[in-house]
Amino acid sequence: MSWNVRIGINPISWSNDDLPSLGGETPLETALGEGAEIGYEGFELGNKFPKEPAALAAKLAEFKVACVSGWYSGFLAEGTVDDEIERCHTHMAKLQHNGCKVVVYGEVAGSIQGQIETPLVKRPRITSAAAWQAYGARLNAFGEHLKARYGITLAYHHHMGAVVETPEDVDQLMAVTNENVGLLFDTGHTYFGGTYGGRTVDVTAQLRKHVKRVVHVHCKDVRKDVVATARNDNWSFLNSVLNGAFTVPGDGGIDFRSVLTVLHDAGYEGWLVVEAEQDPAVAPPYQYAKLGHDTLRNLVNELGAK
Repeated sequence: MSWNVRIGINPISWSNDDLPSLGGETPLETALGEGAEIGYEGFELGNKFPKEPAALAAKLAEFKVACVSGWYSGFLAEGTVDDEIERCHTHMAKLQHNGCKVVVYGEVAGSIQGQIETPLVKRPRITSAAAWQAYGARLNAFGEHLKARYGITLAYHHHMGAVVETPEDVDQLMAVTNENVGLLFDTGHTYFGGTYGGRTVDVTAQLRKHVKRVVHVHCKDVRKDVVATARNDNWSFLNSVLNGAFTVPGDGGIDFRSVLTVLHDAGYEGWLVVEAEQDPAVAPPYQYAKLGHDTLRNLVNELGAK
Protein backbone atom coordinates (compact mmCIF):
# COMPACT_ATOMS: atom_id res chain seq x y z
CA MET A 1 0.00 0.00 0.00
CA SER A 2 1.40 3.39 -0.97
CA TRP A 3 0.81 6.84 0.48
CA ASN A 4 -1.06 9.03 -2.00
CA VAL A 5 1.00 12.22 -1.88
CA ARG A 6 3.00 13.95 -4.60
CA ILE A 7 6.40 15.59 -4.23
CA GLY A 8 6.91 18.97 -5.87
CA ILE A 9 9.34 21.85 -5.65
CA ASN A 10 9.39 25.62 -5.73
CA PRO A 11 11.79 27.19 -8.27
CA ILE A 12 13.24 29.35 -5.50
CA SER A 13 16.10 26.83 -5.25
CA TRP A 14 17.25 28.05 -8.67
CA SER A 15 16.13 31.69 -8.70
CA ASN A 16 14.58 33.88 -6.03
CA ASP A 17 11.65 36.19 -6.73
CA ASP A 18 12.23 38.31 -3.61
CA LEU A 19 15.95 38.67 -4.30
CA PRO A 20 16.34 38.60 -8.11
CA SER A 21 20.12 38.75 -7.76
CA LEU A 22 20.00 35.17 -6.48
CA GLY A 23 19.90 33.00 -9.59
CA GLY A 24 18.57 35.77 -11.75
CA GLU A 25 20.59 34.56 -14.71
CA THR A 26 19.31 30.97 -14.47
CA PRO A 27 16.79 30.13 -17.22
CA LEU A 28 13.44 28.63 -16.25
CA GLU A 29 14.23 25.64 -18.45
CA THR A 30 17.23 24.78 -16.25
CA ALA A 31 15.03 24.54 -13.18
CA LEU A 32 12.32 22.56 -14.96
CA GLY A 33 14.78 20.19 -16.60
CA GLU A 34 16.79 19.51 -13.47
CA GLY A 35 13.70 19.16 -11.29
CA ALA A 36 12.12 16.68 -13.68
CA GLU A 37 15.36 14.70 -13.93
CA ILE A 38 15.56 14.45 -10.15
CA GLY A 39 12.02 13.07 -10.02
CA TYR A 40 9.83 15.97 -8.94
CA GLU A 41 6.26 15.61 -10.19
CA GLY A 42 5.42 19.28 -10.23
CA PHE A 43 6.49 22.89 -9.72
CA GLU A 44 5.03 25.83 -7.90
CA LEU A 45 5.14 28.98 -9.98
CA GLY A 46 7.68 31.80 -9.96
CA ASN A 47 8.09 34.99 -11.97
CA LYS A 48 9.90 33.29 -14.87
CA PHE A 49 6.94 31.07 -15.79
CA PRO A 50 4.64 32.04 -18.69
CA LYS A 51 1.79 34.24 -17.52
CA GLU A 52 -0.79 33.12 -20.09
CA PRO A 53 -2.66 29.94 -19.00
CA ALA A 54 -2.20 27.91 -22.19
CA ALA A 55 1.44 28.94 -22.58
CA LEU A 56 2.10 27.87 -19.00
CA ALA A 57 0.47 24.51 -19.63
CA ALA A 58 2.58 24.02 -22.74
CA LYS A 59 5.83 24.86 -20.94
CA LEU A 60 5.08 22.46 -18.08
CA ALA A 61 4.04 19.72 -20.51
CA GLU A 62 7.37 20.12 -22.29
CA PHE A 63 9.06 18.84 -19.13
CA LYS A 64 6.22 16.49 -18.07
CA VAL A 65 5.63 18.22 -14.75
CA ALA A 66 2.40 19.46 -13.16
CA CYS A 67 1.47 22.92 -11.93
CA VAL A 68 1.38 22.52 -8.15
CA SER A 69 0.13 25.98 -7.23
CA GLY A 70 1.23 29.60 -7.26
CA TRP A 71 1.74 32.36 -4.71
CA TYR A 72 -0.99 34.97 -4.57
CA SER A 73 -0.28 38.27 -2.77
CA GLY A 74 -3.39 39.12 -0.78
CA PHE A 75 -4.38 42.32 1.01
CA LEU A 76 -7.31 41.19 3.14
CA ALA A 77 -5.66 42.33 6.37
CA GLU A 78 -6.43 45.86 5.19
CA GLY A 79 -8.61 45.62 2.08
CA THR A 80 -12.08 44.43 1.12
CA VAL A 81 -13.31 41.08 -0.13
CA ASP A 82 -14.82 42.69 -3.23
CA ASP A 83 -11.50 44.24 -4.20
CA GLU A 84 -9.71 40.92 -3.65
CA ILE A 85 -12.24 39.05 -5.77
CA GLU A 86 -11.67 41.49 -8.62
CA ARG A 87 -7.86 41.46 -8.28
CA CYS A 88 -7.51 37.70 -8.15
CA HIS A 89 -9.28 36.63 -11.33
CA THR A 90 -6.33 36.48 -13.74
CA HIS A 91 -4.20 34.48 -11.33
CA MET A 92 -6.95 32.10 -10.25
CA ALA A 93 -8.06 31.47 -13.82
CA LYS A 94 -4.48 30.53 -14.70
CA LEU A 95 -4.29 28.09 -11.80
CA GLN A 96 -7.70 26.66 -12.65
CA HIS A 97 -6.70 26.13 -16.29
CA ASN A 98 -3.62 24.25 -15.13
CA GLY A 99 -5.44 21.91 -12.77
CA CYS A 100 -4.41 23.41 -9.43
CA LYS A 101 -6.51 22.52 -6.39
CA VAL A 102 -5.00 25.05 -3.97
CA VAL A 103 -3.67 28.60 -4.11
CA VAL A 104 -0.84 29.79 -1.88
CA TYR A 105 -2.34 32.83 -0.17
CA GLY A 106 0.37 35.11 1.21
CA GLU A 107 -0.82 38.12 3.19
CA VAL A 108 1.29 41.08 2.12
CA ALA A 109 -0.64 43.98 3.66
CA GLY A 110 1.94 45.66 5.84
CA SER A 111 4.39 42.80 5.36
CA ILE A 112 8.12 43.47 5.69
CA GLN A 113 9.25 40.14 4.25
CA GLY A 114 10.70 41.80 1.15
CA GLN A 115 12.46 44.68 2.95
CA ILE A 116 16.09 43.75 3.44
CA GLU A 117 16.85 46.60 5.85
CA THR A 118 13.80 46.08 8.11
CA PRO A 119 14.29 43.72 11.09
CA LEU A 120 11.66 41.08 11.73
CA VAL A 121 10.63 42.63 15.04
CA LYS A 122 8.97 45.42 13.04
CA ARG A 123 6.54 43.11 11.29
CA PRO A 124 2.80 44.02 11.40
CA ARG A 125 0.48 42.56 14.02
CA ILE A 126 -3.25 42.13 14.55
CA THR A 127 -3.73 43.43 18.06
CA SER A 128 -7.40 43.03 19.02
CA ALA A 129 -9.94 40.22 19.11
CA ALA A 130 -12.31 42.29 16.99
CA ALA A 131 -9.66 42.81 14.31
CA TRP A 132 -8.92 39.07 14.25
CA GLN A 133 -12.61 38.26 13.87
CA ALA A 134 -13.02 40.76 11.03
CA TYR A 135 -9.92 39.41 9.25
CA GLY A 136 -11.16 35.86 9.63
CA ALA A 137 -14.56 36.80 8.19
CA ARG A 138 -12.94 38.35 5.12
CA LEU A 139 -10.75 35.29 4.59
CA ASN A 140 -13.75 32.98 4.96
CA ALA A 141 -15.70 34.93 2.35
CA PHE A 142 -12.76 35.02 -0.06
CA GLY A 143 -12.09 31.32 0.40
CA GLU A 144 -15.75 30.54 -0.24
CA HIS A 145 -15.58 32.53 -3.48
CA LEU A 146 -12.44 30.69 -4.66
CA LYS A 147 -14.07 27.31 -4.11
CA ALA A 148 -17.32 28.28 -5.80
CA ARG A 149 -15.82 30.14 -8.78
CA TYR A 150 -12.60 28.23 -9.46
CA GLY A 151 -12.75 24.98 -7.48
CA ILE A 152 -9.60 26.12 -5.67
CA THR A 153 -8.98 26.00 -1.91
CA LEU A 154 -7.28 28.92 -0.18
CA ALA A 155 -4.07 27.65 1.45
CA TYR A 156 -3.00 30.30 3.95
CA HIS A 157 0.79 30.68 4.11
CA HIS A 158 1.99 31.84 7.53
CA HIS A 159 5.20 33.71 6.81
CA MET A 160 8.04 35.53 8.54
CA GLY A 161 7.54 39.30 8.44
CA ALA A 162 3.77 39.10 7.90
CA VAL A 163 0.73 39.47 10.15
CA VAL A 164 0.51 35.71 10.69
CA GLU A 165 4.02 34.66 11.64
CA THR A 166 4.19 32.86 15.00
CA PRO A 167 2.55 29.58 16.06
CA GLU A 168 0.25 31.68 18.27
CA ASP A 169 -0.77 33.71 15.20
CA VAL A 170 -1.59 30.49 13.36
CA ASP A 171 -3.63 29.25 16.33
CA GLN A 172 -5.59 32.49 16.26
CA LEU A 173 -6.06 32.34 12.49
CA MET A 174 -7.44 28.82 12.69
CA ALA A 175 -9.81 29.88 15.48
CA VAL A 176 -11.38 32.73 13.47
CA THR A 177 -11.67 30.94 10.12
CA ASN A 178 -13.70 27.99 8.86
CA GLU A 179 -13.29 25.17 6.34
CA ASN A 180 -13.14 27.69 3.48
CA VAL A 181 -9.64 28.61 4.69
CA GLY A 182 -7.08 25.83 4.57
CA LEU A 183 -3.66 25.95 6.18
CA LEU A 184 -0.43 25.83 4.23
CA PHE A 185 1.86 24.33 6.85
CA ASP A 186 5.43 25.50 6.34
CA THR A 187 7.90 23.61 8.52
CA GLY A 188 10.66 26.22 8.28
CA HIS A 189 8.48 29.23 8.99
CA THR A 190 6.88 27.34 11.88
CA TYR A 191 10.26 26.80 13.49
CA PHE A 192 11.57 30.30 12.75
CA GLY A 193 8.33 31.95 13.84
CA GLY A 194 8.51 30.12 17.15
CA THR A 195 11.93 31.35 18.17
CA TYR A 196 10.80 34.58 19.88
CA GLY A 197 12.30 35.05 23.33
CA GLY A 198 14.88 32.35 22.75
CA ARG A 199 12.32 29.54 22.87
CA THR A 200 12.11 26.59 20.51
CA VAL A 201 8.88 25.47 18.89
CA ASP A 202 8.00 21.80 18.48
CA VAL A 203 7.18 21.74 14.76
CA THR A 204 5.51 18.34 14.91
CA ALA A 205 3.32 19.30 17.87
CA GLN A 206 2.21 22.47 16.06
CA LEU A 207 1.35 20.44 12.96
CA ARG A 208 -0.58 17.88 14.99
CA LYS A 209 -2.68 20.67 16.48
CA HIS A 210 -3.97 21.82 13.07
CA VAL A 211 -3.37 18.86 10.75
CA LYS A 212 -7.05 18.50 9.84
CA ARG A 213 -6.94 22.00 8.32
CA VAL A 214 -3.74 21.41 6.32
CA VAL A 215 -4.29 21.50 2.56
CA HIS A 216 -0.72 22.14 1.38
CA VAL A 217 2.76 21.61 2.84
CA HIS A 218 6.07 23.42 2.32
CA CYS A 219 8.95 21.22 3.39
CA LYS A 220 11.66 23.64 4.45
CA ASP A 221 14.48 22.73 6.83
CA VAL A 222 16.35 25.16 9.08
CA ARG A 223 19.89 25.70 10.25
CA LYS A 224 19.08 26.26 13.90
CA ASP A 225 22.26 28.15 14.72
CA VAL A 226 21.61 30.66 11.92
CA VAL A 227 17.98 31.12 13.00
CA ALA A 228 19.16 31.78 16.57
CA THR A 229 21.62 34.40 15.34
CA ALA A 230 18.95 35.99 13.15
CA ARG A 231 16.77 36.49 16.20
CA ASN A 232 19.56 37.54 18.56
CA ASP A 233 21.06 40.02 16.10
CA ASN A 234 17.70 41.36 14.87
CA TRP A 235 18.07 40.45 11.19
CA SER A 236 15.55 41.04 8.44
CA PHE A 237 13.91 38.08 6.73
CA LEU A 238 15.99 38.51 3.56
CA ASN A 239 19.24 38.80 5.49
CA SER A 240 18.28 35.60 7.29
CA VAL A 241 17.83 33.93 3.90
CA LEU A 242 21.15 35.26 2.60
CA ASN A 243 22.94 33.92 5.67
CA GLY A 244 21.51 30.44 5.27
CA ALA A 245 18.64 30.19 7.76
CA PHE A 246 16.80 27.78 5.46
CA THR A 247 17.79 24.63 3.62
CA VAL A 248 16.20 21.51 2.15
CA PRO A 249 14.88 18.50 4.10
CA GLY A 250 17.76 16.32 5.21
CA ASP A 251 20.21 19.19 5.67
CA GLY A 252 18.91 20.88 8.81
CA GLY A 253 17.45 20.37 12.25
CA ILE A 254 13.78 19.52 11.61
CA ASP A 255 12.63 15.93 12.13
CA PHE A 256 10.85 15.24 8.84
CA ARG A 257 10.14 11.62 9.72
CA SER A 258 8.01 12.89 12.59
CA VAL A 259 6.37 15.60 10.46
CA LEU A 260 5.47 13.22 7.65
CA THR A 261 4.23 10.58 10.09
CA VAL A 262 1.66 13.06 11.45
CA LEU A 263 0.54 13.92 7.90
CA HIS A 264 0.35 10.26 6.90
CA ASP A 265 -1.61 9.20 9.96
CA ALA A 266 -4.06 12.07 9.46
CA GLY A 267 -4.77 10.98 5.88
CA TYR A 268 -3.16 13.97 4.15
CA GLU A 269 -3.15 13.47 0.36
CA GLY A 270 -1.86 16.74 -1.10
CA TRP A 271 1.51 17.99 -2.27
CA LEU A 272 4.75 17.96 -0.31
CA VAL A 273 6.70 20.88 -1.75
CA VAL A 274 10.42 21.43 -1.21
CA GLU A 275 10.79 25.18 -0.78
CA ALA A 276 14.10 26.40 0.59
CA GLU A 277 15.25 29.96 0.02
CA GLN A 278 19.02 29.82 -0.38
CA ASP A 279 21.73 31.50 -2.41
CA PRO A 280 22.27 29.14 -5.38
CA ALA A 281 25.89 30.23 -5.57
CA VAL A 282 26.39 28.78 -2.08
CA ALA A 283 23.88 25.91 -2.25
CA PRO A 284 24.08 24.35 -5.75
CA PRO A 285 20.43 23.93 -6.83
CA TYR A 286 20.66 20.45 -8.36
CA GLN A 287 22.54 19.00 -5.40
CA TYR A 288 20.20 20.46 -2.80
CA ALA A 289 17.03 19.79 -4.79
CA LYS A 290 18.05 16.16 -5.10
CA LEU A 291 18.78 15.88 -1.38
CA GLY A 292 15.38 17.35 -0.54
CA HIS A 293 13.58 15.08 -2.99
CA ASP A 294 15.36 11.92 -1.94
CA THR A 295 14.83 12.64 1.76
CA LEU A 296 11.08 13.05 1.27
CA ARG A 297 10.76 10.16 -1.22
CA ASN A 298 12.44 7.73 1.15
CA LEU A 299 10.18 8.76 4.02
CA VAL A 300 7.03 8.62 1.86
CA ASN A 301 7.96 5.13 0.66
CA GLU A 302 8.70 4.03 4.21
CA LEU A 303 5.39 5.36 5.55
CA GLY A 304 3.45 4.01 2.59
CA ALA A 305 4.73 0.54 3.36
CA LYS A 306 3.40 0.62 6.93
